[in-house]
Amino acid sequence: MATDIGSLFANLAVGTGMGTLTVLIHFWGLIFLTYVMSRHGHRLRPHDSHTRRAAVILLVVFGIFVLHTIEIWLYAALYLGVGEMHSFEEALYFSTSTFTTVGFGDIVMTSRWRMLGAIEAANGWILFAWSTAFLLTVTTRLKLLEHDWLDRRD
Repeated sequence: MATDIGSLFANLAVGTGMGTLTVLIHFWGLIFLTYVMSRHGHRLRPHDSHTRRAAVILLVVFGIFVLHTIEIWLYAALYLGVGEMHSFEEALYFSTSTFTTVGFGDIVMTSRWRMLGAIEAANGWILFAWSTAFLLTVTTRLKLLEHDWLDRRD
């Protein structure tokens, strides 16, 4: 029983650390995307072409994809580090299906670290929701600017 409690606390401690790290990576990544959009000529303006608006959306989507990839790879490296997976491919596959909450179940963790997998799933779900909100905000801003520009032309 003491081993089970110790294992649970280890899962919670490591999971909290990874959750904190991935949230910070996501936060700073979204700040960086906002900076790039506003600083390097991607400032959202009413008169921008549809191509320019599409480029902004693609920048955000690819940026978010890179953030999630980094976060998934960090969990994969962790699974290798704690000896839960035998290869990086196996760890990456498990991490990707867990982070995205698909959870195929063809690769499972031992009882020693399985709570960590559940924490990754919750972490991934929150970060995907945050990414969706960010992308929706950018898209809404583009739509509002388009409507503002059309109203001025009338």
